[in-house]
Amino acid sequence: MIPTILRDPDAAKKLFETIIDSPNGRRSMSRLARTCRAMCEPALNVLWRELDSLLPIISLFPNTLMKRARRPGLGLAKAPNAEDWSRVLAYGERVRRIAYIESSPSVSPSIFAVITENRPVQYILPHLQQLIWRVDTAAGLQRCTIFLNPELQNLILEVSTRIPQLATFLADVCSSTQLSSFSFTSPTSLPDTFTDILRSHNTLERLVLVAPGALSSSVGQWAASLPMLRDLELDLTGRSVIAVEGFFDDIDSGVFSGDEIDFTEIRKSSLRLTGDLRSGGVFTDLRQLSLTGEVANIAVFLKHLTSNLTHLELVIEDPPDMADWQDLSGLICERFSKSLLSLRINATGSSRFNELVRSTSRGGEPPCRHLPLQHFTSLPCLLRLEIDLPESVLFHNSDLQAVAEACPNIEILRLCPMARFPASSGPSLTLEGVALLTQNCKRLQTLALVLDAHTESEETFNSLEVSSRSLLRLHVGHSVVNDALQSTILLSHLAPYLETIKWFHEKNRPGYVEANANGWQKVSDWLPHMQGMRLMERARAVHLATQKPETREQSVDATPRSVQRSIQVSPKLVDRSTEAKPELVSMSIDATPSIVDTSVDATPAVSHQSVSVRTITVSTEVDATVRTESKAVDAKETLSYENSASLNRYADPFYSLSMLHAQQNDGDNSSSEKHELRPSPAHSLSSSASELLDHDIPPVCL
Repeated sequence: MIPTILRDPDAAKKLFETIIDSPNGRRSMSRLARTCRAMCEPALNVLWRELDSLLPIISLFPNTLMKRARRPGLGLAKAPNAEDWSRVLAYGERVRRIAYIESSPSVSPSIFAVITENRPVQYILPHLQQLIWRVDTAAGLQRCTIFLNPELQNLILEVSTRIPQLATFLADVCSSTQLSSFSFTSPTSLPDTFTDILRSHNTLERLVLVAPGALSSSVGQWAASLPMLRDLELDLTGRSVIAVEGFFDDIDSGVFSGDEIDFTEIRKSSLRLTGDLRSGGVFTDLRQLSLTGEVANIAVFLKHLTSNLTHLELVIEDPPDMADWQDLSGLICERFSKSLLSLRINATGSSRFNELVRSTSRGGEPPCRHLPLQHFTSLPCLLRLEIDLPESVLFHNSDLQAVAEACPNIEILRLCPMARFPASSGPSLTLEGVALLTQNCKRLQTLALVLDAHTESEETFNSLEVSSRSLLRLHVGHSVVNDALQSTILLSHLAPYLETIKWFHEKNRPGYVEANANGWQKVSDWLPHMQGMRLMERARAVHLATQKPETREQSVDATPRSVQRSIQVSPKLVDRSTEAKPELVSMSIDATPSIVDTSVDATPAVSHQSVSVRTITVSTEVDATVRTESKAVDAKETLSYENSASLNRYADPFYSLSMLHAQQNDGDNSSSEKHELRPSPAHSLSSSASELLDHDIPPVCL
């Protein structure tokens, strides 16, 4: 029987994606695929959909082909035949994303030559959609061509050195694929013919360029001409303001300039013919933008945009210049207040490296700088605000109040939840500031910040407006808590429906304070009980409030008004007779009781039983014949016939009969003949003198 979850493919896919994204998700998905046949196929599709290496594909070849069976990444010892490709091709159809890193020793480069020369089909991964390729050499770049199938949509290319064959490779990519997303990252500059090669590739929806030359006017003009471009990512690090301005030189951006752009008629005609002349603004269809660099360069870039951005991600140098930060904050609210849904602000790699060096040095305390949020004046559509910086981690309650007023519909707010403060100075945020958020932001669901949970004023407890029904998740990081009970009581008042609360409790984590970790553990243990009591009290109060009648004071004009009216009434009389004779019905009822005679036989049953006590006699014949045996016995004493006869006359009753018979048969024998005597069977215990003579005496019947 097919499980219920598998009857809805979308629900099963969502479930499996959630499982594989959890800790040890791939192992759990592998076990789930072996549970039953109904779950095997959908589970394998999710398990093999995204691969971080080519190693799982190579391990599908038989072990007999491997150089070492336990290390398939070393390559194949001999070429595979058609039967050896069956598993590779079967599982290759499930792969949608794969990554390759040339510097990693997990996969030998020799395997690519074997695949290229012996593959039975042109594409061993026919449904591949995303390819991540990180190479250092021209040979590594050339290996990518065996995976450029027509269904490929996303290519992420990272080249660490200058490769002369890069232009040729890009031409092959454009001729064999129709990409919707292209990302190129390299410390070397773009090829001179980069825009000419990719100009015909007008299906791009996402473009990422992190390389020198990405801010040239030709690249800007080409990027602005892409009709389907929705997502753009550029690196402005180390560039001057003039270089950032040069990105928009060849774009018709007269919206922000007071001077008329000097385009000749021939130039305009050529742009119209090629489809590069765009009117009405710059990147008008752009929805997502990611910029990396100094705050001043980012502000200059944003001034040229007329698009309705929905997602903005900024990777800035920390700490930023306060004047530039103020300009950037005001510009974001001015240009994108009616469309911006998500704003993320992170730090560049160099800033995080400096912070790492400081954290690992002995005796060094992490610097804490204030990042003001009061410059965010109006972002009514913003749903997500995330700030994660290594130094600018200090916020005040006034900053939370500014966010609450500027972003009333915010759902997710993260303000440097990983920050750690020195022992001399702790965080400035308190639960009083959180109350400002819960009071104004009725859709707030997730809150992550570092605060000092000390006891607040009684005004917060007396206000029901600060209680949030939407706040479900709270991350407090290295927050300070002194009185766990008071913090629990206040938190149950601010977030009575809070489901999860997280904090850092790893002892080996920098900034760990055991007292704070133990305090938040108590808060986590007590909070559900306090929430239950809080909700029960409020439910009781609401019930009593509904029973109280509402009274209002109203004035009523009770001045009487007299009106004279005359009405003529002439009654109409009608005579009618009605017969009211009742109907009588006579009925008789037979009330004679029914009597039934029943006879019962009460004669006792008597039974006679006799017992016969006769003695049962049984006659049985018994053979009483005495069997005698004659033996020769050497008698020590011999007797005369007379003496023996007289002796046996009293000793044995059979003796006389035997002697009588012997006399008849042996009458001629002398009386003085000696005989040998034997003991009698009947008198075996008599004296030795009672012995029989040794004669053959026939049996005598009695």
